[in-house]
Amino acid sequence: MTDMDKSDWYSAEASTFGDRVAGAREAAQLTQEALSRRLGVKLATIQNWENDHSEPRANKLQMLSGMLNVSMRWLLTGEGEGVESPVAASSGDLLKALAELSRMRAQALALSQDMGHLEKRLRSLMRETAL
Repeated sequence: MTDMDKSDWYSAEASTFGDRVAGAREAAQLTQEALSRRLGVKLATIQNWENDHSEPRANKLQMLSGMLNVSMRWLLTGEGEGVESPVAASSGDLLKALAELSRMRAQALALSQDMGHLEKRLRSLMRETAL
């Protein structure tokens, strides 16, 4: 990831208001439930903000920025005082994860085939015992 990519992670072009709320909440090590209790709003309200279904009113926005230690401007636009961009995994880590996923997929396919064979055998045995 380039320096430009890191600085633009939470920009208006790269993220939404909800992305920035979620990122700041995670950086503050708060769960959605904990943040909702501290703000005095329902859990669904926090979820709607993070999913970009709604935005807080001005008074809640001010409380939110204070609790998350970011500026209101950053929450709204990605500019100003906010949280650091997350560190991307190295390409080596990504390749290892991809190889692991491929191995697991092959195992799942083999298991699925074994289950299909067993199901056929059970159906055949059920027909034989019914005769």
